[in-house]
Amino acid sequence: MLTSTSEIIKYCQEEGISFPEMVLRDEVEKFETDPKEILEELGRMLDVMEESTQNYLDHPSDLGLGMINGFAYKMMGYRDQDSLVGSDLVQAMAMALSTFETNSSMGRIVAAPTAGSAGILPAALMYIKAKEGTSREDLVEGLLVSVGLGQIIGYYASFAGAEGGCQAECGSAAAMAAGCLVYLKKGNLDQVFQAASIALVNVLGLVCDPIAGLVEYPCTFRNASGLMNALISADMALAGAKSVVPFEEVAQAMKEVGDAMVESLRETGTGGLAATKTGSQIRKDFFKKNGVHID
Repeated sequence: MLTSTSEIIKYCQEEGISFPEMVLRDEVEKFETDPKEILEELGRMLDVMEESTQNYLDHPSDLGLGMINGFAYKMMGYRDQDSLVGSDLVQAMAMALSTFETNSSMGRIVAAPTAGSAGILPAALMYIKAKEGTSREDLVEGLLVSVGLGQIIGYYASFAGAEGGCQAECGSAAAMAAGCLVYLKKGNLDQVFQAASIALVNVLGLVCDPIAGLVEYPCTFRNASGLMNALISADMALAGAKSVVPFEEVAQAMKEVGDAMVESLRETGTGGLAATKTGSQIRKDFFKKNGVHID
């Protein structure tokens, strides 16, 4: 897999193929499998994504700790009110929250790229499906775009909050979704990379500070905001805005920033929001409930 955006654009032009076709070629070669099998698996993943975005829209979730119970359901109830962003985007955020609540209830999700950021890409795909009537075949191609963008991020950086903070999780998911959206809106390949770059730029330095070490709070809000990040980044790229720094270099910068973060801000549950008075008490109560005493 090529990891330079300029080389990828040049390769696709010379070969006369699209970016998802290039990614599919690479996957076929890497796994020595039939392209049909890969496309079928992506289709199954798409089905799981769609299901997870719908699970908690018509009834509230009950996740035990109560930190994020029913947020997707509440957003859907707010959809037809006089919201600031409009009913379509409110529903899109609800779908991101639904997937996240599905994850927190041990339901079936697609970690795209991680469980902690699993709501962003599915909601983006279902949003554009509803808005544009995007076909299943095109959505699968969009997933291939996301795979290709994720490979570049994975090559230069990491998806792990424990290594790079939430920028590596929700930031990566937003970048993958932003580029996917641009492709599905018929943007060119340069715009795909511009959108992904902008999305990462927007969250450089975002820490991972889950209360009690649980992937619930503040992660749920970052799934909704990650979706919005993807949407605005895609629109900026489609409008002609450009990131001065190429996508692969932004990924490298994300790695550098993640390496510089102190351990308490990298998914340890010991810094940031997790270390607040309220966060610390929730942590103590959680462990006490499970028979573990902590100071």
